Amino acid sequence: MPGRMVEFPANGGTASGYLSTPAAGRGPGVLVIQEWWGLVRQIKSVCDRLAAEGFTALAPDMYHGKSADEPDAAGKLFMALNIAQAEKDLRGAAKALAGHSSTAKLGAVGFCMGGQLALFAATLNPSIGATANFYGIHPNVKPDYAKLAGPVLGLYAEKDSFVTPQVAREVDKAIKAAGKPSEIHIYPGVDHAFFNEERPDVYNKAAADDAWRRTLTFFRQHLR
Repeated sequence: MPGRMVEFPANGGTASGYLSTPAAGRGPGVLVIQEWWGLVRQIKSVCDRLAAEGFTALAPDMYHGKSADEPDAAGKLFMALNIAQAEKDLRGAAKALAGHSSTAKLGAVGFCMGGQLALFAATLNPSIGATANFYGIHPNVKPDYAKLAGPVLGLYAEKDSFVTPQVAREVDKAIKAAGKPSEIHIYPGVDHAFFNEERPDVYNKAAADDAWRRTLTFFRQHLR
């Protein structure tokens, strides 16, 4: 069953997002956070896939109605992201999702820019008890890992020129240094955005399938 667009309060304002619910009506809640393209069809499909696996998924629209289909425009939206507004949107989304979740603990998963925002959201909201970070990057988003309330699963690509294996290992080390559980997987021979099936230039089905399996297992283990 496809999801729907919803609106929710965000610190005095209103934000919107794509909500997808399982056949049972509600399941463990997972925030899904977009790549630099915006809240596009591929991110909505991730929500629908999570709902098919029994989760309730909400993807907040971090760009407030804007999206891009080529890298220059996406890069401009990415760099123009207002971090204070993003913080409000993420808090509002977590609160809204909690009302649809069957578990007290929520999950967060994000891709590219969204991976970094998922970590950020998890440091802002103690309700987020597990975070899956797919090759997260944003130069202006600085999560305080000491405020994480649960473990992090990091999924990276060996050929990623944005989030190199060295960067991946440094993030893993920093999270552990803050006293939080972290586990990373660096997929050999694949590039940034290997999970995005609408990017045939970089999509890798074997790595994407394995990463998806790990993500589902991770959330099932930690969301209670």
